[in-house]
Amino acid sequence: MTVSESKMPGICSFFVLVILFVHSCHGFYLPGSYMHTYSTSDTIVAKVNSLTSIETELPFSYYSLPYCKPLGGIKKSAENLGELLMGDQIDNTPYRFRMNVNESLYLCTTNALNEHEVKLLKQRTRDLYQVNMILDNLPVMRIAKQNGINIQWTGFPVGYTPPNSNDDYIINHLKFKVLVHEYEGSGVEIIGTGEEGMGVISEADKKKASGFEIVGFEVVPCSVKYDPEVMTKLHMYDNISSVNCPLELEKSQIIREHERISFTYEVEFVKSDIRWPSRWDAYLKMEGARVHWFSILNSLMVITFLAGIVFVIFLRTVRRDLTRYEELDKEAQAQMNEELSGWKLVVGDVFREPDCPKLLCVMIGDGVQITGMAAVTIVFAALGFMSPASRGMLLTGMIILYLFLGIAAGYVAVRLWRTLKGTSEGWRSVSWSVACFFPGIVFVILTVLNFILWGSKSTGAIPISLYFILLSLWFCISVPLTLVGGFLGTRAEAIQYPVRTNQIPREIPARKYPSWLLVLGAGTLPFGTLFIELFFILSSIWLGRFYYVFGFLLIVLLLLIIVCAEVSVVLTYMHLCVEDWRWWWKAFCASGSVALYVFLYSINYLVFDLQSLSGPVSAILYLGYSMIMAIAIMLSTGTIGFITSFYFVHYLFSSVKID
Repeated sequence: MTVSESKMPGICSFFVLVILFVHSCHGFYLPGSYMHTYSTSDTIVAKVNSLTSIETELPFSYYSLPYCKPLGGIKKSAENLGELLMGDQIDNTPYRFRMNVNESLYLCTTNALNEHEVKLLKQRTRDLYQVNMILDNLPVMRIAKQNGINIQWTGFPVGYTPPNSNDDYIINHLKFKVLVHEYEGSGVEIIGTGEEGMGVISEADKKKASGFEIVGFEVVPCSVKYDPEVMTKLHMYDNISSVNCPLELEKSQIIREHERISFTYEVEFVKSDIRWPSRWDAYLKMEGARVHWFSILNSLMVITFLAGIVFVIFLRTVRRDLTRYEELDKEAQAQMNEELSGWKLVVGDVFREPDCPKLLCVMIGDGVQITGMAAVTIVFAALGFMSPASRGMLLTGMIILYLFLGIAAGYVAVRLWRTLKGTSEGWRSVSWSVACFFPGIVFVILTVLNFILWGSKSTGAIPISLYFILLSLWFCISVPLTLVGGFLGTRAEAIQYPVRTNQIPREIPARKYPSWLLVLGAGTLPFGTLFIELFFILSSIWLGRFYYVFGFLLIVLLLLIIVCAEVSVVLTYMHLCVEDWRWWWKAFCASGSVALYVFLYSINYLVFDLQSLSGPVSAILYLGYSMIMAIAIMLSTGTIGFITSFYFVHYLFSSVKID
């Protein structure tokens, strides 16, 4: 009584502090979303990411084309690990905006285009490359009409090719519309880690924080033919008269040799009721990326129903077997052992060491590492800690989690190795193999793809310096932590088998059909939980759409884990019932076979949904990344199925005492 009373003042003080903190804060925003406020006439410089195309999937630098360069030279923005791996290259631009100042400005006129520049511009135009401009961390949005419907896209094209024409026209005049919301700084505290680092705005900074927030960034791209003799007399940021986008091709800027292209832009600031926390809603509600909520819910309900049926049938079958067996006396049990066939007859072989035990331990260890990484990443993303505003944060977070989960991978692999072998001898080799198996496969595939990207001079190629950084992270963090996990695995108590293993293996009865058909077919049920969500994930990766329904993805992940576990257990039970005691690899492959269907679906997506993808280079890149994804899914789902089946078999044979 006295102990609980002594704790009460501390608890009360804690709650008082929490209430005071909540009272003083009218708003709180998650990391990655630091708000900037601007006063009238404040200068804001737009940035630009790599040029991208859904036709080639090869990003290129913005300044690989003859665009105007900033007066102070090109300066690259600091990029995180995820941005570098995704091929992002963020540079400054000469496009200058002054808050609440509407103006039409001249930028520059290029020299006469040479043959190489014309060829490059035409190629980028015909490959549908987009310019990805950024203002205050918001990507520029373009609204296009298709069949009378407004469709929103991020970025604007390098140029366009009119129907039934061999001529190409460059986009050289941009009409920007910047949506701003007036902010009065009423004691709001914002904590975030945006591009500018950590920042706090409190009551003391009320005057400083007051101003305008940028809540929207739209563009109307135009092609306008200017007289180069007149335009070259102007200087950068000289005012020009407003321009209407010409509809006639004669008034548009054609791409051909000896042409001099003048670049201009105009800016209009429009006050908006959109508040700063809601400014990403327009991007997440695009027509091209609208998620079919009903389809996902319907799929989840069907899979839950099927999994429930499988689980009920399985429970009834096993319970009936156990109940019938336990109700008999010892003499009847002995007679039953001689007469009955089924899982009870493989009691002396069920825990016999499987083929390739080291490979199994390694794959289970890597599977634990990948599953843990995926689960934690999706939970954090579902809670809003990885917003679209934080470019590359998702991939960076996944890499860091993978590195530090090496300790779990080493522990699980070595403990399983001890269980199979009955000794810790060889644990270092197992730990090293765990640390190098999956990362090694990924490294080899990425190296091959990187040579292809280097040959194409794409910004998607990983620089040599980043290769050394990744290798350092691998061998200085992941490998040592995996060895530490392996050492802890040798100190952990080994899992004891409930029954002894016979010296002579029992003969497995011949079957009418090969067991691998059943194993392959088992992957269809887990794939049913994935395929709808997989479509949206592939669209976000390859079609440049934002993926944001991490709450649904978390539900799908939980459902996938349940279905993989149930499918693997049921298949293991079926094999034991026909006296097939080689269940170890079959338990892994039963749920892991979903990866085969994922890879086949990826090929289907390439053929039917990425029809615009052009050239063998793009197809090889797509298939390479799809292969990495399929291998990761195989290791993860296979591990879930194997661990569940192992504990099921352990429980099943420990429940029945057979001498």
